[in-house]
Parts: sequence; C-alpha cells; structure tokens
Amino acid sequence: MNLAQARDKKVICGVLGLLIGSLGIHKFVLGYTKEGVIMLLLCFTIVLAPVMGIIGFIEGILYLTKSDEEFLDTYINGQKTWF
Repeated sequence: MNLAQARDKKVICGVLGLLIGSLGIHKFVLGYTKEGVIMLLLCFTIVLAPVMGIIGFIEGILYLTKSDEEFLDTYINGQKTWF
C-alpha cells in the first residue's frame, strides 16, 4: 500500500471511529475482522456499549493525529489492532 492509499484509509477509519466507533466498522476497514466482530458484538450489550464507543472514539482520534507514515507503519504494516 502506498502513502496516498494509507492517507485515505486513515481519514476513513478516523471518521468512522469518531462517529460510529462502538460498531467497530473502522476495524473492518483496516482488515481486522476478529477485532471488528468483537466490538460489534459487545456494542449490543447494555453495559459495554458505552465502553466500545469510548474505545472507538479514542482510536479515531489516534488515527487522525498520526502522520501518514506513522499510520502506515503502525496499523497497516505493523498490524497493531488495539489503540
């Protein structure tokens, strides 16, 4: 993946994390299917839905504040799945 593609994915994942982070859609976009399913299932529990929303929001902020190179190295090449 080149830097321009990573930048596009960073913005998409960041916005999804901020807006609907509890559903884990940003994880699916990054290719982290297992983590996305975990977030999606946990968001339907009454107790953990707010927690999943906070996690998604924090991840969205982290994605958007990283440089394009950092995002590519950390989340695309490095496969860091949480935070």
